[in-house]
Amino acid sequence: MNSDRLSITIQNGIAEVALARPDKLNAMDEAMFTALSEAGRELAATAGLRAVILYGQGKGFCAGIDTGLLMSFAGRIEALRAEITAPPPGQAANRFQHPCTVWADLPVPVIAALHGPVFGAGLQLALGADIRLAAPESRFSVMEAKWGLIPDMGLTKLLPGLMRSDQALELMLTARVIDAAEAAQLGLVTRLADEPLTEARALAHAIAARNPDATRGAKALVRQCWPGDDAGLALEAKLQAAIIGSENQIEAVMAEVQKRAPRFT
Repeated sequence: MNSDRLSITIQNGIAEVALARPDKLNAMDEAMFTALSEAGRELAATAGLRAVILYGQGKGFCAGIDTGLLMSFAGRIEALRAEITAPPPGQAANRFQHPCTVWADLPVPVIAALHGPVFGAGLQLALGADIRLAAPESRFSVMEAKWGLIPDMGLTKLLPGLMRSDQALELMLTARVIDAAEAAQLGLVTRLADEPLTEARALAHAIAARNPDATRGAKALVRQCWPGDDAGLALEAKLQAAIIGSENQIEAVMAEVQKRAPRFT
């Protein structure tokens, strides 16, 4: 189950999934997308699983999408739009959404231990967890606006049950970076922890000691009855397919790379 992008261990019914690209602040590339999706699928089929801990190696949880991957999209926009709008048969999430939503779909609780940057795709991955414990120095951003895009990795399924729509929209429109205290206040973070991974391990062990049927039932109750479901994923895909590769989106990227003010049409 391990790869060069993830390190996975399972002991006493608790799986620890570590993003293992610390030299890039665990930025997501094609290999990371694939590894996350495959890990989620394999864990869903793992007998005796009680809880999952998701964290990042090195100085941060995940700094977002790899900029090299983002730039590579320019050469295959039409194929990319087709991928975005055509999820695999029988699946609501496309291949960019699934690496984040697969954790919400696991039958057991998933705890994210967060530190450093939790930006863009990294934030949407964290939102896929059921519980998010964040170090006080963590920073958060719905960063896609920086690249002239919208968040499209499962945000519509994962965020609506956590925070108000106006607060979510403000973050989506501005790509503003917020600290852990504000993230907790807004609902992006469950609570702060000086040592989030240590705290996540203690919490996972406490969960593992409970009736596993009740634990799975509690997660099913929350995931099925709180706002936020698969219905929004197709809208994410439709809107992003129209935006990505457009003149204004390319200008947003070029302005960011060249460190200048954008000139939109």
